[in-house]
Amino acid sequence: MAKISSEELGTKPIGKLLIKQAVPASIGILVMSLNILVDTIFVGNWIGSTAIAAINVVLPVSFFIAALGMSIGIGGSSIISRALGANNAVKALKVFGNQITLTLLLTISMVIFGLIYINSIIPAFGGQGAIFEPAKIYYKIVLYGVPVLALSMMGNTVIRAEGKPKFAMYAMLIPSVGNLILDYVFINLLDLGMAGAAWATTSSYFLCLAFIVWFFLSKHSELKLNFSHLGLNKNIVSEISSLGFVTLARQAVVSITYLFMNNILFDLGGETSVTAYAIVGRMLMFALFPVFGVTQGFLPIAGYNYGAQQYNRVKKTIYTAISYAAGLATLVFILLMIFPEAITRLFTSDANVIAQTPSAMRWVFAATPIIAIQLIGAAYFQAVGKAIPALLLTLTRQGFFFIPLILILPKFYGEIGVWISFPIADVLSTIVTAFFLKREVTLKLNTNIG
Repeated sequence: MAKISSEELGTKPIGKLLIKQAVPASIGILVMSLNILVDTIFVGNWIGSTAIAAINVVLPVSFFIAALGMSIGIGGSSIISRALGANNAVKALKVFGNQITLTLLLTISMVIFGLIYINSIIPAFGGQGAIFEPAKIYYKIVLYGVPVLALSMMGNTVIRAEGKPKFAMYAMLIPSVGNLILDYVFINLLDLGMAGAAWATTSSYFLCLAFIVWFFLSKHSELKLNFSHLGLNKNIVSEISSLGFVTLARQAVVSITYLFMNNILFDLGGETSVTAYAIVGRMLMFALFPVFGVTQGFLPIAGYNYGAQQYNRVKKTIYTAISYAAGLATLVFILLMIFPEAITRLFTSDANVIAQTPSAMRWVFAATPIIAIQLIGAAYFQAVGKAIPALLLTLTRQGFFFIPLILILPKFYGEIGVWISFPIADVLSTIVTAFFLKREVTLKLNTNIG
């Protein structure tokens, strides 16, 4: 087999390698987040603040189905990175083929289910009162394109696992830019309202998939599939599922969180509170893009070197990633503490929303400087194929701490109890993750060095 470019993951200096992996990932996440952010600004200004709340109701449902693709992608890409590190291209190809088949089977099934029970799902996720009708319009159209989004998310992680972060970045840039252009055309020029916003989003998914298909058919990809690779293999499916379940469980908990948050906030403050949460949620996606970029860049480096048994490089990758991510998270924290009202005004002119959102934003981001430890720690266990600790640490923040907090604290403190649950969950989950990561470094990586 010819020497593959992914081998640089095991040879280049960690700092430079992490920057090379993280910068394209960060740019891709930035543009994708900007897409969501600007999309929300367009919707809020051209359709109305209720439309922002409607999209916020639909997102957890569509993203959960799309997360099937991401979970299969990340689970399989962990295997691919380690297979390439062990010079096993045959296994890498078989895993990729199984990822495609699994993604199609699962997401199409879920979309059919989602369309059948549309009138029950939307109210369950907070689509009540004036929010219901615009949410239903958006939901139906977006759901048609979710399998395409799932395939795109899966393919993007495989591109990164090959050590091709720039192409992974392009795969995120193309649909983001396309969506913004189509937003302007469908919403502003053609005046299609919520349907226009939905068709712009769905069309952008197809643009993304078209680029990803081109990449894997081109000379740039090392993974050249044939039909034999698409047949499901029990052992490979099991391995993909065990690791991918970590990502799926995380997204499931995110969707459950949206369900609770939208309903609790609707009961406490009506559409205004749901809209405030929608704006804060967009900032959670957008503002932390460099931190998520470092986490994405960390995964293939840690996985490849673990597969190659270069444990000293794995250890150095952990510490470098945490230091980079923590520095970036601190900058984000400072900016959001200073400018929350100006940020809110970008989304809406609704005086009630502007009055409520800045305080909520400050609480939600209060513990941001320390989240790098939790993100990198959970990502490490997933990168090296340790599914159980990866799952538990991934669920720690939202599953074990945040959801119980938002069910308990509002009973005593009202709406402020919802917002203070965010930093409390961040602190507790970081402490737990730091303990397990330190133990892993001491018992596994230090022991095997030399």
